Amino acid sequence: MSYRQLTVGEAVQALNKDLDLTWTAGHAAHSRMLTRDAGPVDRPRLLGPLNFNSPNRIQLLGAAEVRLFSEASVLDASRFEYSLPNTCDVIVVSNSLQAPESIIELAERENIALLSSAADYSQLHSRMRFLLTQLLAEREIIHGVMMDVHGTGVLITGDASVGKSELALELISRGHILVADDAPEFTRIAPGTLECQCPPLLQDFLEVRGLGVLNIALMYGDAHTRSRKILRCIVHLKPVSGEDFNKDLAAIAGDRISEPSGTRVVLGVKVPKRTIPVAPGRNMAVLVEAAIRDQILRAGGYSASRDLVSKQERALAIAAHQSKRRPSPRPKSGTDVSTDTEN
Repeated sequence: MSYRQLTVGEAVQALNKDLDLTWTAGHAAHSRMLTRDAGPVDRPRLLGPLNFNSPNRIQLLGAAEVRLFSEASVLDASRFEYSLPNTCDVIVVSNSLQAPESIIELAERENIALLSSAADYSQLHSRMRFLLTQLLAEREIIHGVMMDVHGTGVLITGDASVGKSELALELISRGHILVADDAPEFTRIAPGTLECQCPPLLQDFLEVRGLGVLNIALMYGDAHTRSRKILRCIVHLKPVSGEDFNKDLAAIAGDRISEPSGTRVVLGVKVPKRTIPVAPGRNMAVLVEAAIRDQILRAGGYSASRDLVSKQERALAIAAHQSKRRPSPRPKSGTDVSTDTEN
């Protein structure tokens, strides 16, 4: 697990797609690191309005802040309760407003990036916070193949040579979608929500032993690849030993009617995990499709195991009730016995 390290230039390039930023002053800040090594207590907040008592790594100026700092041509550092040059990396002016001369002078002197955006202040604030949270979020790379199966993000994991890539290729040929092979990168974008992104260099590629590297987009069409997907389930492939097939298969699969309770913690989020035994003759693509369909039903509140147990309990209850209502056979009287004897 790691936090992404971004320079100011990289952050501006990523944000520019949505916010149409213009670099006004402080061009020397291009290589300045946006993330800091200070502890969580000492680190300034990520984003907020420029004021005298709350440090922010990215300071925003709306109409009110522009009027305030336009009153003097030189910024009075004594009015700040913190060191603005040591805590601020970027200053952004909203609504295409003209930056105050004092802010321009500060940006040039202290190598702080001064940017301008046509977006209004509230839109700029909310959109930048969302985008920066994604850019600077915790990330973890897990070896496996990330797929979109029946619209559900599923990570296929397992030991080397277990058949992950071959299974992914079979799923692609059945109409499912490749997200990332070998090194999918996961980010926690919200509490309980993990997003997988494919590293740009690996986009559209799948490596299959014996075939080499394949370009799935060119072979099957662009509709069979995508760059990101929310992770909903993990399918772990576990090979079955050939010495005692039935015993090993039962040990991996578990009780036939038990509830699948396996999970894997990724970036503090518990993700449902299904372990599927791998053995010659098993159709793994069909099994994965069935596992994902079952997971979709479970996410909606339905469990086939509970449904079956419930039906069995009802059937037993009905049988027990009927046995109580059925009259017991009446024994023959003594007279009847003697009469039968005489006859």
